[in-house]
Amino acid sequence: MAKIHNMKLIILDRDGVINEDSDEYIKSPEEFIPIPGSIEAMARLHRAGYTIAVATNQSGIARGYYDIDTLNRMHEKLAQLLAAHGGEVDGIFYCPHGPDSQCECRKPKPGLLLDIKSRFNTVMQDVPVVGDSLRDLQAARSVGAKPILVRTGKGERTLSKNEELDGVEVYDNLASFADSLLQNK
Repeated sequence: MAKIHNMKLIILDRDGVINEDSDEYIKSPEEFIPIPGSIEAMARLHRAGYTIAVATNQSGIARGYYDIDTLNRMHEKLAQLLAAHGGEVDGIFYCPHGPDSQCECRKPKPGLLLDIKSRFNTVMQDVPVVGDSLRDLQAARSVGAKPILVRTGKGERTLSKNEELDGVEVYDNLASFADSLLQNK
């Protein structure tokens, strides 16, 4: 049996946490616009020894708004921006399915997080999962991870609904979460 690693892992949603979100979907590298401070925050976390994984629903693929090559180009842009700040992402996990597909990978289902757990051979207990929507928080809870809400993206909307937010830490943005985490270590 393989040894389970206890690593410093952080899981981030993409749209609304790392980059600006849009109700019209992010359909091209040009529309992939980082939220101010998010790239620098990811780089600081990486330099502090954290493994960073991204878990993102990308139903725009199923809806025909963009294809896998375009998604890969968006993620290449993210990698280049991070590299310029001395950071990197250790894995990007995405669900390409639409909301009616009954897949196991579309958040709030736990599939993407279970894939991350398996890939990094780690435990999910207390792993921060940073998101801007209720589905991110539900996915985190379903695997025993620690749900974190940011106010960016759909975060304010999620806060205003105030459902299922007991015990959820709330931060203004990814940068303020990273600052808090790194100060408390």
